[in-house]
Amino acid sequence: MKKLISLILVTISLLIIQPASAAKIPTNAKKLIRHYKESIIGFEDNHIVFTDGTRMKWDDGIKNKSYQQLLDEPDLEDMFHDKYRKRKAQIPLSVNYDPGRIRVEPFFLKLYGESADKVKENLKEIIWCPKLVGQKIMVSTLYGADKKFEKISAELDKYPEFAPYLSKIAGTFNWRKIAGTNRLSMHSFGMTMDINTKFTHYWQWDCKCKNEDVVLGYNNSIPLKIVRVFEKHGFVWGGKWYHYDTMHFEYRPELM
Repeated sequence: MKKLISLILVTISLLIIQPASAAKIPTNAKKLIRHYKESIIGFEDNHIVFTDGTRMKWDDGIKNKSYQQLLDEPDLEDMFHDKYRKRKAQIPLSVNYDPGRIRVEPFFLKLYGESADKVKENLKEIIWCPKLVGQKIMVSTLYGADKKFEKISAELDKYPEFAPYLSKIAGTFNWRKIAGTNRLSMHSFGMTMDINTKFTHYWQWDCKCKNEDVVLGYNNSIPLKIVRVFEKHGFVWGGKWYHYDTMHFEYRPELM
């Protein structure tokens, strides 16, 4: 009965919110509604509206934020500050071009769970590349993330030449802060994967620092064919960030 009442309330909310405001919904807000429809029912008065009736501001009205402000004080609109390029990114990357690295932490806490225990309630064990690797990993079942991981696994399993890169997965679910920051890592939500660190490059390792204002070069050893498989299924690659993290793949279908 509770589920039926909840469904009726959601349906009524959709009827109220969507028709009156659909023309005014920002394009990128529509992407959030489309890809996270299980949790988001619409947009009204500069706010994303969740299925439980709570709201989150889209645009905080602050313009020309510094790069550090974008990282530390973003609004939902800011998450689309840099357009992700599915084609090969121009090298060298523009300074502070980090599509997907600007994240509103409360938004993802709302989507995936506000604590490690809450996130764990929606984790599933899958076998990563059963022919080439056979490693057990834990990933989120929310928003179809687990099914995307399984499709990527099945596709990459056909390429034995990629086995060294795909073995010894460095991590999926891991509730923690990003090194050198107070920002929660996206690994906390079980929708992110780090592949074998032996073949990867990370800006903090290369500069031997945690200063996000540092002038960086660029390094990558990951075959772009692996990248394209992840991208096809809605994952951004940290190798397309100025603050590069070439082991890192993150499920962000709204950016693709």
